[in-house]
Amino acid sequence: MATAKPGERKLQILQTVAEMLEQPKSEKITTAALAAKLDISEAALYRHFASKAQMFEGLIEFIEQTVFGLVNKISAEETDGLKQAEGIVALLLGFAQKNRGMTRVLIGDALVNENERLQLRINQFLDRIETTLKQSLRIATTQGSLPGDTDTGAMANLLVCYVIGRWQLFGKSGFTRDPMAQWPQQWALLSTL
Repeated sequence: MATAKPGERKLQILQTVAEMLEQPKSEKITTAALAAKLDISEAALYRHFASKAQMFEGLIEFIEQTVFGLVNKISAEETDGLKQAEGIVALLLGFAQKNRGMTRVLIGDALVNENERLQLRINQFLDRIETTLKQSLRIATTQGSLPGDTDTGAMANLLVCYVIGRWQLFGKSGFTRDPMAQWPQQWALLSTL
């Protein structure tokens, strides 16, 4: 295999892990299987990542940077709080749709038997999403898009639970249940609660 520039090999390893996670009935990802897929030695993997947990941390970092970069863009460009919340939820569903392997990380399937700090990091990611949704919903109440007595914390939590449920259906169905299916109709129901 041609010599990769610094950083390229690391990215290639992460992309390969994500591709392996996209298989509907994928086996547990081992460093041996990953090295074989990349046609390199396991020792070469460890030159870039000290452990498999670090590889998953790299994937989680990609998820965080991508999602929060887009969430911040939605929040900056959309002044309507309810439309912000709608955009954020749609973004989360669309991200899963386009990144099947990352969905397995988000729902924890890929993290089973891995270091518990990885699941804690996903939990923190979801907490940040919930906080962001709560802020958007508070804006919506001040704008009159939602009743003033709306429990924005409960509604933000409901939206996060909805997203996680859609991700679960997608992942557990072998990626056949589209997370965006019936989204407009479901948002119409969710946004009137």
